[in-house]
Amino acid sequence: MSGKDKYYNKSKQEGYRTRASYKLQQLDETAHLFDGGETVVDLGAAPGGWLQVAAERVNDHGKVVGVDFQRIDELEYDTVTTLKGDMTEEKTRDRLRDEVGEHGADVVISDMAPNMTGEYELDHARSVHLARQALDTAMELLAPGGDFVVKVFQGQDLDALKEDVDEEFDYVRTVNPDASRDSSSEVYLVGKSRFTAPVEEGDQVAVEIEEVGEEGDGIAYLDGYTLFVPGAEEGETVEVVIDDLKPKFGFANRLD
Repeated sequence: MSGKDKYYNKSKQEGYRTRASYKLQQLDETAHLFDGGETVVDLGAAPGGWLQVAAERVNDHGKVVGVDFQRIDELEYDTVTTLKGDMTEEKTRDRLRDEVGEHGADVVISDMAPNMTGEYELDHARSVHLARQALDTAMELLAPGGDFVVKVFQGQDLDALKEDVDEEFDYVRTVNPDASRDSSSEVYLVGKSRFTAPVEEGDQVAVEIEEVGEEGDGIAYLDGYTLFVPGAEEGETVEVVIDDLKPKFGFANRLD
């Protein structure tokens, strides 16, 4: 196509600011990031292609916040707010936290890439560094059960990064959108459903049963985390072993 691929041309025809918009569309179709109404944070959001897609997917009931040290031209969506700043500076992070609000973000996405040097190992290392910065920010902002998407170049440090993402989420997968250029080494790590459990599987703890759920299980709360305990009654304090953990709730069995 005379040096212009189909996604470049398609973006011009459909009014997207960058061909990368189709990567986020395809990531959503593969990993089911948006249902509508979410609060989304886009790190390294300039020039705004991912902001456009996110705004369309969360609809009028959602909220999209983009941050970049480069200026982002105003978008036509009322649900989009942009911040100009460096994510390595605390003042920028403070502004972002204030904008997201106390309930946190449902999705944090990052398409950040380093300035390319042409030295593969160096470019890979820099992309991993940016991805880890994005992960740190996501851990500050994501609500329980929230999702995380980050771009990284393939290389020797990819597996270690993936393991670190996996520790924070129910599971992690590697996605290579069709809209990525054939010559690109980029992939996207998608962490689904952030874990916030204050305990680990196999832990033994004493809990107070505060209520009984619809299925008859006792319900205890540990630092705001919900724990279901079969065979327990309201008002009991019981010793339990943690059996299974999910991002927003877990299951435990009585030890007595």
